[in-house]
Amino acid sequence: MFEYIKGHIIESSPAHCIVENNGLGYFINISVNTFTKLQNQKEIQLYLYEQIREDAHNLYGFYETSERNIFVHLISVSGIGANTARMMLSSMSPGEIHEAISSGNVNLLKGIKGIGAKTAQRVIVDLADKLGKEPVDQKIFAEPNNTIKEESLSALVMLGFAKNNAQKVVDKIISAEPTIKVEELIKKALKML
Repeated sequence: MFEYIKGHIIESSPAHCIVENNGLGYFINISVNTFTKLQNQKEIQLYLYEQIREDAHNLYGFYETSERNIFVHLISVSGIGANTARMMLSSMSPGEIHEAISSGNVNLLKGIKGIGAKTAQRVIVDLADKLGKEPVDQKIFAEPNNTIKEESLSALVMLGFAKNNAQKVVDKIISAEPTIKVEELIKKALKML
């Protein structure tokens, strides 16, 4: 329902902040990651997630949309509520969580308070494919010295293939033919995927 809020920070702590917008104060739950980025700022913009329950309407704020996207994915997993997802984002950056899930690193996720072995495995099973299909960061296309591997991988992910699967196929082809051109690599990878 709400996309973001802009306003003045009235109060902040590692768990929440109060943002005033047009004379109205909003209590917004935040992660330590977001709290760190809000330091020494008076005027801010937070991306929001609104949780509507029978007994409460809660707002969760995120400094970046990538953090909010990981949060939404995490709460879609059975056994992970909003507070557990916020705890995960307070313990690790969104990029670290994304990498842990994509690589299947159960031990890294188990290290987060409140996450046991079964929950960590469920998170990986439920989200590995979803996170693998998310669009790659657009910065990869801006760099002038992209390698053949990076260009091919970017193209395959943009075509809708899971990043992990595409990376395995690209690595296999490059190890067999190190001097292959990007176009040929993509064509061979498409046949193998």
